[in-house]
Amino acid sequence: MSLMLELLFHPSSFSLLLFFLILLVFRYNRPPNIKYNLPPSPWKLKIIGNMHQLGPSLHHTLKSLAQRHGLLMLVYLGSSPSLVVSSADVAREVMKTHDLIFSSRPKSSIAKRLLYDYNDIALVPYREYWRQMRRICILQLLSAKQVQSFQSVREEETALMIKKIEEQSGSSSSSSLNLCEILVSLTNNIICWVSFGRKYSGLENGRNVKEMIGEFLSLLGVFDFGDIIPS
Repeated sequence: MSLMLELLFHPSSFSLLLFFLILLVFRYNRPPNIKYNLPPSPWKLKIIGNMHQLGPSLHHTLKSLAQRHGLLMLVYLGSSPSLVVSSADVAREVMKTHDLIFSSRPKSSIAKRLLYDYNDIALVPYREYWRQMRRICILQLLSAKQVQSFQSVREEETALMIKKIEEQSGSSSSSSLNLCEILVSLTNNIICWVSFGRKYSGLENGRNVKEMIGEFLSLLGVFDFGDIIPS
């Protein structure tokens, strides 16, 4: 008995047993073999799909693949299929004519956690909740009357931005300015003022809010293996 246990838990024997268990899981948990009329797709590997064919310049790689497989192409990121459209006419069909079919975004485990089970407006699946949120945003923030009412906020923040650029240009010996940071600050100030009634730049917690927003956006873009290889 002790010899059998020793052989079973030997690193090589245990690895071999684990490998066969994984094969069994993949074999008996495969979806039914249903044939769909799918767009053409490059050849893919079992687990990683077409990820080995995607280079550092993604748009160049997809253009090259589209020239070989067509303007409407199916690319597999792991086991998750992604439709690649490389034609303006087809993109118009997707985004305008059949927009309700393609309106929902891919599910993301990170977005689900950060946004409290998609209780937002950007990444929430198309459903009644999204329609209600869209209606509220249009009436309370994006209507012509509301946009016009915040004109003074935009003008004031733009004037402060120009003044800040003039001060930095005059006090600095170098002619270079970080316009990206200045424009992001302008956008954040306007959005926070319109949405929350106050701006955060210049306050004691302003940098903390900026860092929190930056970390939040970075986490939303994190690559998660569980999303593309659910098994």
